[in-house]
Amino acid sequence: MYSQWLETQNQTYRKEALKSLIDSTRTDDFIIAPSQPINIKTAKWKLASDLVVRKDNLEATVHAIERLSLRDKPVQFIPILFVSANKLTKRDKLLITFNSLVLSEAFKHEISLGKFIYGRDFTKSKVKVSLLAREVKKGIGKIVTLIGGNVPPEIVLNRHCPECDFQAMCRKKAIEKDDLSLLAGMNEKERKKYNSKGIFSITQLSCTFRPRRRPKRLRDKKEKYHHSLKALAIREKKIHIIGNPEVKFDGTPVYLDVEGIPDSDFYYLIGLLIKNDDSLVQHSLWADHPKEEVTIWNDFIAILSSVENPVIVHYGSYETIFLKRITDMSLLYK
Repeated sequence: MYSQWLETQNQTYRKEALKSLIDSTRTDDFIIAPSQPINIKTAKWKLASDLVVRKDNLEATVHAIERLSLRDKPVQFIPILFVSANKLTKRDKLLITFNSLVLSEAFKHEISLGKFIYGRDFTKSKVKVSLLAREVKKGIGKIVTLIGGNVPPEIVLNRHCPECDFQAMCRKKAIEKDDLSLLAGMNEKERKKYNSKGIFSITQLSCTFRPRRRPKRLRDKKEKYHHSLKALAIREKKIHIIGNPEVKFDGTPVYLDVEGIPDSDFYYLIGLLIKNDDSLVQHSLWADHPKEEVTIWNDFIAILSSVENPVIVHYGSYETIFLKRITDMSLLYK
């Protein structure tokens, strides 16, 4: 399971990050997984880790907490979150804000800052927890209401499903229900709009599609995306195409596919397929390390330069971001 693999990776990272933190703090005044509730009035430690803090119906697992005692200033407690990814997300900031709120209630002591240690280089970053406190409290209220109710939550498939142990079960129920969330391209706002019209299933939505003749003034414009047509394709198990699309290349088509690690901004493979007359030429440019990335970029530009009037063809936005980045870097080093 991906979720189990991810948890193992995170646990390994936490151990390494904690060791790095202890080494950088250069103190022997630390405790690990205290068995008794912490009394902040008598505390002498400078660093504590693996705390489980409870207050009322809330529980927070805090990776570490730093105690700062400065002369002529109140003692300051800073919760620390270890994140294995090389980029911080909104979810990370919400989590450390939640930890800070629970700690504030449990310690009866205001906590205004949170700290991250993240990425392969154990980068440190601070965040003001007050910035997201209102959003976190609102989320806690929704969860309390959900738990207190007798009705199970609505099953809605989303992009986080691959990380969840219940993915297979939820998907099975969504298929049985013929739920609209099976349409991955439909967001929550659109789904609620259809629900307000009495449309709750893919079958119902598929019956709403009506092909229309496009006015001449709109023929050259891109056809909008129809969720109803996608639903019809699923129901009939067919591929539907609007109009008579024709792809024309005013030059030599170069098919591009880029693979990388998004949270590291590292592109390790550039794949090219070049159509020249009746032949196809394939190139696979590999970088085993970020230091080799510039090499494959230069090779990529050299290959494009050798093609007469190249027209890049790709699928999705990932390649667009790559091309923009490589263009910006080229301008930077001119």
